[in-house]
Amino acid sequence: MIALPLIAAVLLLIVLGVVVLPLLRPERGLAARGEFDRAVYRDQLKELDRDVTRGLIADSEAQGARLEIQRRVLATATPPVAAPDAPPATQRRSPRLAIAVSLLVAAGAGGLYARLGSPTLHAAPPARPGVKMPEASGPAGHEDMKDAADRLAEKLKADPKNADGWLLYARTSSMMNEWDTATAAYRQAIALGQNGDEVYAGLGEMLVMAADGIVSPAARDAFAKSIAAQPKNDVARFYLALADAQAGEAQKAITAWVALAGEIPVDSPMRNEITRRVAEAAQTNGFAPPTLPSGLPSEAPEAGVGPTPEQMAQAADMPPDQRDKMIGGMIDQLAARLQTQPGDLDGWMRLGNAYAVQQQTAKSIDAYDHAIRLKPNDPDIKLTIVEALITPLQPSDPLPERAVALLREVAAVTPNTPEVLWYLGIVAARNGNTGEARSDWTRLLAALPSGSEDAKTVQAALAELK
Repeated sequence: MIALPLIAAVLLLIVLGVVVLPLLRPERGLAARGEFDRAVYRDQLKELDRDVTRGLIADSEAQGARLEIQRRVLATATPPVAAPDAPPATQRRSPRLAIAVSLLVAAGAGGLYARLGSPTLHAAPPARPGVKMPEASGPAGHEDMKDAADRLAEKLKADPKNADGWLLYARTSSMMNEWDTATAAYRQAIALGQNGDEVYAGLGEMLVMAADGIVSPAARDAFAKSIAAQPKNDVARFYLALADAQAGEAQKAITAWVALAGEIPVDSPMRNEITRRVAEAAQTNGFAPPTLPSGLPSEAPEAGVGPTPEQMAQAADMPPDQRDKMIGGMIDQLAARLQTQPGDLDGWMRLGNAYAVQQQTAKSIDAYDHAIRLKPNDPDIKLTIVEALITPLQPSDPLPERAVALLREVAAVTPNTPEVLWYLGIVAARNGNTGEARSDWTRLLAALPSGSEDAKTVQAALAELK
C-alpha cells in the first residue's frame, strides 16, 4: 500500500512538470513533421510496389499514385513558416500562473482520488496494441485520401462484385483509421474470393483496432485463417501471440514473439513493438525478458542486385546492343545474389519478371518456381506462372497441363477470379464440355462491368458456344 502513493506522487510531479514548465520558459515552435511524413510516404511507396508485384494494381494506376506520393515527399521538405503576428516568447512566461496551476492540480488530484480512487483495481490494457497503421499525414494528404476513397466507393456501388476494388477500398479506409469501414470492405472482398493470407490478416487487424487493441474471437479466427494460408504471415503471428498474452499465457506469447523476431528483418518496425511486448509480458509475470535474436538482413534494396524500373527506363534510350548488355548484367547480378539468399521471395519474383520481359520463358518459370516454393499457397504467384506458360502460345495452341492444374488450384481457393474463369472456360470448350464453359463464362460475365470490352469478348465467346 506504500508503493501506490509513491507512484502517484511521482506521476503527479511528472504531470506538473509537463503542465507548468511551458509556463516558465519561452514558447517554442512546433516540431516539424517532415521526418515522420517522409517515413509514412516511403512505406506507402513500398506497399504500392508490392501491390503492383502481386497484380492488385495496374501499372498505369500505380504510376499516377507513385507520382502523387513522390510529390508529397517533396512537399515535406518545405520549411514551416512562422506566424508573423506571434508575440515575443518572453511575454509568455507566467510564474504566478504556474504556481496556481500546480496547487490546483495537486489539490484536485488528491480530492478526486480520495473520492473515486481504488488501488485494488488492475490497470487496463493499452489501447491499439500491435503494429501501427499508416495514416495520411496533414490536411491535404487526408483530403486526397478521402477523395480517392469516395470515388472508389462510388465505383463499387456501380460494380459491387469487384473483389479487387473492395480490397483496395479496405486498405484505403485503414489508412484513414476508419476501422469499421475497412472491416466491412475486407469482408466483402473475402466473400468475392479474395482469400489470401494478407487479406485475412488485414481483416483481423481491423477488428483489433476497432476493439481498442483487444484480439476478439472473430479477429483470432481471421488470423488463424491467415496462418492456414501462409504459416509465415508476420502480422497474423504477432497478433496471435498478443491474443495468448491477453489470455494470460505469457510464456506462450513470449516464445512466439521471440521466434517471430528472428524471422523478420532487423530494421522492421515490428521489432520495436515485439521488444516492448516481450518486456511488458515478462515484467507482469515476474521474470526477466529474454534477449531477442538479431533477425534477418535489412529489406533495404542493395546496389546492383537487379534492374529497377528507373534503370529499365534509362536502358530504353540506349542502342539495342548496349541495352541488352546492361540489362543482362543486372539480371545476372540478381540471379547470383539469389543463389546466396534463396529465401528472398521478392527477389525471385523480380528475377522472374525480368526474364519474362526478355522472353526467356524457361528461366522466368524457374524463378517463379523458387518463389512458389517459399509461398506455396499464394494464388497470385500461381497465376503469374500460368501467364508465363501461356504468353508464348499461339491462339490455337492447347493450354499446357501444368497451367490447367495451377488454374484449378487457384479456383479451389478463389473460384471467382476472372483469369481463372476465362481460361478454364477455354479448356472446357476445347474439351467439348460446353455446359462447364458456359457456367464459367456466365459467372465471369456477371463480374465484369456491363458494356466493357472484356464483357463483349465474353459475350462473343458465349455466343460461339450456342
